[in-house]
Amino acid sequence: MASIFSKIVAGEIPCYKVAEDEEFFAFLDISPVAIGHTLVIPKKEINYIFDIDDAMLGRMMAFAKRVARAQEAAIPCKRIGMAVMGLEVPHAHIHLIPITKESDMYFGGKKPEVTQDMLTETAASIRSNFK
Repeated sequence: MASIFSKIVAGEIPCYKVAEDEEFFAFLDISPVAIGHTLVIPKKEINYIFDIDDAMLGRMMAFAKRVARAQEAAIPCKRIGMAVMGLEVPHAHIHLIPITKESDMYFGGKKPEVTQDMLTETAASIRSNFK
């Protein structure tokens, strides 16, 4: 059975797309830890990030770096934090989170309230800075 992320890549479930190339896809988390919280996934359904072969994992990190640079240009922050947990969805993914302090990466805290308009505008802003 396809993961929710595979269904997003296939266009079966809508998302707030930030970037994509032949192998990877980036979209906003709809329950973000911070405004601009983005998920980077391989289009190929691979359950666990450390099951990705080394060459592809390197390309995924390079893609994530490009997304992070676009986030930095679009969202006021000191850095883009990165987290890989892999428990939420059985599809390898990297969380890229705009942060100003370490506690901004806390997944158990109060999450910002976001509207569809905010997500649409944030995705467009990041997308316009993606190179």
